[in-house]
Amino acid sequence: MASNVNPTVRRRRLGQELRRLRELKGMTAEEVAERLLVSQSKISRLENGRRSISQRDVRDLCGVYEVEDQRIVDSLMQMAKDSRQQGWWHAFGDIPYSVYIGLETDAESLRTYEPQIITGLLQTRSYAEALIQGALPETPVADVEKRVQVRIRRQERISAENNPLRLWVVLDEACLHRMVGSRQVMREQLEHVAEMSQLPHITVQVLPFDVGAHPGINGQYSILEFTDTADSSVVYIEGVTSDLYLEKAQDVQKYTVMYEHLRAQALNVEQSRQRIEDVAKEYAR
Repeated sequence: MASNVNPTVRRRRLGQELRRLRELKGMTAEEVAERLLVSQSKISRLENGRRSISQRDVRDLCGVYEVEDQRIVDSLMQMAKDSRQQGWWHAFGDIPYSVYIGLETDAESLRTYEPQIITGLLQTRSYAEALIQGALPETPVADVEKRVQVRIRRQERISAENNPLRLWVVLDEACLHRMVGSRQVMREQLEHVAEMSQLPHITVQVLPFDVGAHPGINGQYSILEFTDTADSSVVYIEGVTSDLYLEKAQDVQKYTVMYEHLRAQALNVEQSRQRIEDVAKEYAR
């Protein structure tokens, strides 16, 4: 069972259930924190799934919420136990964006906008190596390789035979012209994107320069959606020192509308593939 458990998703689902129980009780996070003699921020972190939760925490919270059905308590305790197990990514040590990897591993679909680089799930090894070395110039070679290995492992989600991740990518045209590594690296990378875009579950569109100002002008973001209706969609915005996860319905809706505008303004699928192939040929000269 443990091998099939995604700790990130377990923490998220558990947090949602704990929030639901608190709201049913009509209590604020501050009131719960006062009862348990802990900080309000701890209660908030437990509910948003960003913090590991112990079975003792669950027991204490169920006591505060006066949960009388032992089956519910046992179920939540099991979720807490599962949430403390390790996902495949933990084998690579401390990964800064491990929460995101956990969500991506369990997602049904991913929509992403990239203004500067080819999205990670479509990167070749050579491109990923050059990109990480350039973005993190003081990173030891061994750590660069570890990050590359994690990136390649993540790509198993789009190459899986059963239930592959449905991926929709909008690439700003700048992604095609920003030379990462050598001309050969770029040619191979763009040829790879063009090839992957022919798979039925992968869609790639290019947002041309002549569009001008557009809804994605403020930067990269991704929208993750899940099969289980209990899991709300998540907007992920990558940062330098910390990442942002938006789960409120109004936030997700706003970014979803923005993404629809980006898709409408981008070249269609065939035009995008042709643009990518044309630029790849330029790197071969």
